[in-house]
Amino acid sequence: MASVRTTTVLAGAALALAGCAKEPVERLAAQWDLLDRYCTECHNDAEFAGDLSLQGFAAAEVPDHPALFEKVVRKLRGDLMPPPGGPRPAPEEVDRFVASLEATLDEAAAARGVEPGRVAVHRLNRTEYATAVADLLGIDIDARALLPADASSEGFDNVAEVLRVSPTHLDQYLAAAREISIRAVGNPAPEPTRSEYRNDRKNPTAHVDGTPLGTRGGFVVEHYFPADGEYEIDLNVSSEPGQELRAYPTGWIEYRHKVILTIDGEKVFEGELGGEEDSRAIDQQQILAVEAIRDRFRNIRVPVKAGKHEIAAAFVARSFAEGDYLLQSLTPGEGMPDVPRMHGIEILGPYGPMGINEPTESRRRIFICYPQTPAEELPCAEEILTNLARQAFRRPIQEKDLSTLLAFYEAGREEGGFEAGIQKGLMAILASTKFLYRAEPGGPPADVAPGEPYFVSDLELAWRLAFFLWSRGPDEQLLKLAEAGQLRDDAVLEREVQRLLADPRSRSLVTNFAFQWLGVRRLDTMDPDPRLYPNFDEDLRNAFRTEMELFLDSILRNPDASVLEVLSAKHTFVNERLARHYGIPSVRGDRFRRVELEDPRRWGLFGKGSVLTVTSYPDRTSPVLRGAWILEQVLGTPPAPVPPNVETDLAQPTGDVPLSVRERLARHRTQTTCNHCHGVIDPLGQALEHFNAIGEWREVERENGARIDSSGRLADGREVNGPEDLREALLADPKMFVQALTEKLMVYALGRGLEYYDMPTVRRIVRDAEKKGYTFASIAMGIVKSAPFRMRTAPAPEGGTVEAALRPATSAGNGAAPEAPAPRSPARAADASIG
Repeated sequence: MASVRTTTVLAGAALALAGCAKEPVERLAAQWDLLDRYCTECHNDAEFAGDLSLQGFAAAEVPDHPALFEKVVRKLRGDLMPPPGGPRPAPEEVDRFVASLEATLDEAAAARGVEPGRVAVHRLNRTEYATAVADLLGIDIDARALLPADASSEGFDNVAEVLRVSPTHLDQYLAAAREISIRAVGNPAPEPTRSEYRNDRKNPTAHVDGTPLGTRGGFVVEHYFPADGEYEIDLNVSSEPGQELRAYPTGWIEYRHKVILTIDGEKVFEGELGGEEDSRAIDQQQILAVEAIRDRFRNIRVPVKAGKHEIAAAFVARSFAEGDYLLQSLTPGEGMPDVPRMHGIEILGPYGPMGINEPTESRRRIFICYPQTPAEELPCAEEILTNLARQAFRRPIQEKDLSTLLAFYEAGREEGGFEAGIQKGLMAILASTKFLYRAEPGGPPADVAPGEPYFVSDLELAWRLAFFLWSRGPDEQLLKLAEAGQLRDDAVLEREVQRLLADPRSRSLVTNFAFQWLGVRRLDTMDPDPRLYPNFDEDLRNAFRTEMELFLDSILRNPDASVLEVLSAKHTFVNERLARHYGIPSVRGDRFRRVELEDPRRWGLFGKGSVLTVTSYPDRTSPVLRGAWILEQVLGTPPAPVPPNVETDLAQPTGDVPLSVRERLARHRTQTTCNHCHGVIDPLGQALEHFNAIGEWREVERENGARIDSSGRLADGREVNGPEDLREALLADPKMFVQALTEKLMVYALGRGLEYYDMPTVRRIVRDAEKKGYTFASIAMGIVKSAPFRMRTAPAPEGGTVEAALRPATSAGNGAAPEAPAPRSPARAADASIG
């Protein structure tokens, strides 16, 4: 299958090389009749199908209409047009035509000059806000609890255009700044508070990472203790809800069980439950005895020092010789169905607070000096606030920045002394727009006319680079290079990109970028019907998430791995729970480990439970959802939105003879207007139909017992049957996937959607990455060195449009950054105000 497509592509390339002496527009003109033969019957002035008319256009006019013909390229590349069921040109003819069309558009872009576009003022989203606070103060916060949800656009929550600030945002940012600053500075005598942590693990018999060796069940939490003092810890120890009174011969209460509680690995409490006495008490006193047993694990008083500590609670594992159940479970790894469980932990306090006698992590970062006399207070406050503001504002601090912060300090000092003043100053930093926004220092240089492209300052380039690769602000090394004006040097920039990618903080490219690109974040909201899929639980959900994180990390952050391995990799990462779900033998324990997959159906993305779950409905699979996901996320050619007044419900009608999903889709495609899209979408999704809604392999459908038929014909005529054929078909033209990934990564890096003038840059990045084996690092490097990343278009004149402002420049082409002019003064950039 792959060889057929590869031969087609090579034939098209050879033909293009044979005519390379001609200008791109001349080669395009020689093939222009393809549009007349296959497109203008519908896309004409009368029919105006898809709000598009190609009637009367000539090849020579393509450079004057780049936005229109970039849409044509995307439709043809994705085999979305001509629609299935009608006459279609041969694949090699389409490949030649698209290659000529892209070459013509790229040449026209080179003639127009650099068009970097412009990004709206960029607010930190919740993820970036939380990491900024952690970097500044060493405090982990729950941004979801403190701040409103972020809107998403283009599939990402870091697109500047939708990161607006409403009055609600302002109130919550002020409240968050106050809460965080008080916690960071510390209160030597805080009022007692209550925190509750719930355990979502289903299997209570497996060892949990972070708990002491030799234990089972339980869980681990990190808790911030605001002051030295006594704290009360309640352990919610019980059986499954509603089963507390179950006893002989199936209950756990007849055996002795030991519970231990540790703080930072040191045991501070142990207690027992079960055995002959507890069994007799429950038999005689029923629920009163249950409550008495639970009370043994409540009101546990322990002294704790201020700061962040790791709390772990678990059961001491019994040896297999003792047995916790009369008959062991027949399903390996599931454990016993009824053993005591750790459902949650509550922490209350402090009681009798005794101040903060040892500096917490946040106080160590804040109080880099401490005054011994009143005369030392103001100089020390200036030093502290300058240090914090430089890190928070991600740039050198100016006099007017410091004067504002000192005004807050003075107000706080008058109310409660030196530390209260520092807390007020820190609150002002966290509530400042200079912290909340990734704004451009000072705007365009004075000698840049409206609509002209210009290089962003070194400081902003440092911000763009760090937020792209780390989802956080620049570190000190990057800031110093920016202040020295050295980031414009290509060699320095390349070295910094390599350093940032090698740093563990680049893991955000997996958890932030890739999880949003592939839609895996939706896994948390998926709730498969428990009656239909009883094997799905929180343990499996967590395993899906961890597998995908480790799998993507092994490719995207591996400097030698090709991104094509995302589709084709023969390895994955599993623990015992996930291995059983996939049918992988000989994996024991809760720890994830890398395994080589013997079943080719599980290779790459298409065999991953997380992807298969988020592209299904709670009660059934959906070839439409899966096919549309492949078109948009994998191929970068999203299908058109569903037309109005079109029936989209494919659920099985009550009382009808049960039809398979395939039969219901076939009936839907009998309508011509539906087949235009579904003829492309459905075969892609149908190839994955052997995987049910939670990624289990199946041979028959649940509703009617019909055998699964995953065969289909792609829009270009290729036959596919199952995930192996689908993977092979998509990898036959690897540039489709690489370009889709590059486009998504560029949206994420720039914080804006891509426009027609960005596409020549995208194609150049893909061509350059091909020479380096399509590594993720080569794609990221191409984006960083591109004009859209390193430059910006000056605002258009009042009343003008962005398109009008993007007038031709004098140098560089193909979307590449032009040769850098003489560097502007670093001092000039450093002195610019964010405002």
